[in-house]
Amino acid sequence: MLSQVHWLGHAGIKITGSRVIYVDPYQIRTPEPADLILITHDHYDHYSPDDIERIRKKETVIVAPFLIPGKNGPRVETIAVGEQIEIEGVIVQAVSSYNIGKRFHPQQKGNVGYVFRSDDVTYYHAGDTDYIPEMKAIRADVVFLPVGGTYTMNPQEAAKAASDIGPRVAVPIHWGSVVGSRDDADLFARICKACQVQILSPE
Repeated sequence: MLSQVHWLGHAGIKITGSRVIYVDPYQIRTPEPADLILITHDHYDHYSPDDIERIRKKETVIVAPFLIPGKNGPRVETIAVGEQIEIEGVIVQAVSSYNIGKRFHPQQKGNVGYVFRSDDVTYYHAGDTDYIPEMKAIRADVVFLPVGGTYTMNPQEAAKAASDIGPRVAVPIHWGSVVGSRDDADLFARICKACQVQILSPE
């Protein structure tokens, strides 16, 4: 299930297979040309123009919930919560991603998480979010959930999210850089009873 999944550190994910898909590439160690880049919001540790340029090729499609200065055109798609697009066989849906009772990621900003399907596997990248009611409607095989707290869910909240979604595998992200530690990932793995938890090493 995870043979095509690569954690890049922090919130960055790369999916390989028939398409190379990145979500929130940041401080990439080993760049590989991207077919599709999904950006959840415009904070520096999720939208990194330098990292995008390292993996972008002429055919790369970028999807984001905001306009990207100087790069808008036929290979850049803007998306909003509730919208769905298909790009070269990859179905991408934008879902809610926001804080409750915190000022960092207000709901009205329009940040997104992504549910996307590639090679018969459905993935969910939550973005920077708290545990929110909309997660009850999400279904995915593999979920990437932030566990670092402060700006996002903590391990206990991430376990509730996994219980709502019911994936086959959950991968903790948003730890080990900027905020969060291995202890947070380990705690999530111990208390999450809804599915298998796989703690990945950054690549």
